[in-house]
Amino acid sequence: MMMNGVVAQSMRDKGVEYHINWGASLPMLKEKACEIGKDYDLAIALWKDDVRECKILATLVMPEDKMLPEVVDIWMEQTVSQEIAELASFNLYQYLPYAADKAYQWIASERTVCLICGFSVLSRLFMNGQEPNERGINEYLDQLLTALQGDSMSVKKAAMASVVRFAELGLVYRRMAESALKSINLELF
Repeated sequence: MMMNGVVAQSMRDKGVEYHINWGASLPMLKEKACEIGKDYDLAIALWKDDVRECKILATLVMPEDKMLPEVVDIWMEQTVSQEIAELASFNLYQYLPYAADKAYQWIASERTVCLICGFSVLSRLFMNGQEPNERGINEYLDQLLTALQGDSMSVKKAAMASVVRFAELGLVYRRMAESALKSINLELF
């Protein structure tokens, strides 16, 4: 009943490929996830299916406190689309107790989906006032500059969103961000 063939076809036309894509809307999937509630075993089972809606539901019903880092690693290896990377970051990864550790690992990756997840999670953490330590700041700024000079527009977008949130942590962070961006001839605002 949630199927929307027009949306599914539009996604295929734009190069977003899933084994199965019903084209269900995110609000409908969120509503279904609320009905289901948090369920670890169901989330694991849903993720195993290469079906867009199952993967999205898995990110919504997985209990954050039960998701082990090893499971996150498996899910990241199996993430092949930008949509799932962004939704997993927003729906689940940002809430994990070890979110920052995973995000720093991901921004050091060469995989586009890992970079998108890493910068997306850091953006959410910065937005929620989580300040990185000195090592984290240095790592973040180094990887940020690398990402902004790369070829992927999706990664650049995620990186820029994160640096805006980084700068909002306070004046010192803003100055660090501005200085880093200036080194590659970019401005924050």
